[in-house]
Amino acid sequence: MTTNRPGTSEGADEEEVLAELTSMIRQVLDGYEWEEGEVTMRTRFGSDLELESIDLVTLAGLLEERYGRSVNFAEFVAGMDLEEIIELDVGRLVEHICLCLKAADGAQPR
Repeated sequence: MTTNRPGTSEGADEEEVLAELTSMIRQVLDGYEWEEGEVTMRTRFGSDLELESIDLVTLAGLLEERYGRSVNFAEFVAGMDLEEIIELDVGRLVEHICLCLKAADGAQPR
């Protein structure tokens, strides 16, 4: 895994982002009593992974470490109501990451 790679000129590949995000989720959940299973686009952060707010803060830090400031998790959830945050699934975050990386690629010539 490469650090702070903003994506390709064609945007980020959803499968690659899902794999990287899955790795981050496993890192956040390390030490928890979590029955490891497959993380999919439909996996929900609340009901499936049982992440708490502090876990989401940790995930936000890992996202920034990996993708830089182009992926701002706090800004992403700021426009959501509590129910949306509770029901947030991995797929929606993967899509957000891909869009952010694509926008960053368009703004910064390589």
